Amino acid sequence: TSLLSEHLRSRQQVEKVLQMAQMDQRDFELKISRVDMHEVIRQAVEHLSLQVQRREGHIDMQLDAGRHIVEGDQTHLSNAIYNLLDNANKYSEHAPEIRVCTVNRAGGIEIVVEDKGIGMSKEDQKHIFDKFYRVHTGNVHDVKGFGLGLSYVKAIATAHQGSIDVKSEPGKGSKFFLFLPATQKGPK
Repeated sequence: TSLLSEHLRSRQQVEKVLQMAQMDQRDFELKISRVDMHEVIRQAVEHLSLQVQRREGHIDMQLDAGRHIVEGDQTHLSNAIYNLLDNANKYSEHAPEIRVCTVNRAGGIEIVVEDKGIGMSKEDQKHIFDKFYRVHTGNVHDVKGFGLGLSYVKAIATAHQGSIDVKSEPGKGSKFFLFLPATQKGPK
């Protein structure tokens, strides 16, 4: 069943992302509830760990944030975290070494997803959150490009009044910083 559920999950991912592609950021209908981001991260890691283990890699979690409940949309936030981890796996040529950490920042939580993969140029970093932008991956043929995943993550971060940033160097890997405020302000 795990393969089937993995397949179903990836189909749901694709459909969800395609829906997102047709949406404008301001069209997001967020179903706000109290979301435990540590629980979301653990579940996403669990979903992906089989694929990572198959490639003799590992995912380390360092969940240090004391306050890890946010007001947000559980489904969208789960997809965003899954997308970041999935990219970290895809963009690691060899056994993936992925780290996911959390810390509290003023007003919320920062989630950092780090890989030691192929990294990307300054130019790619400028466009990476644009819709349909594909990082040129050279010889990584089986990768379909960052494509929709990161524009979706960016749209989710924005819809939650948060932010997403990246630091990366070619050949040295990438580090994504997702900040989510603990509470949603203003008319929702």
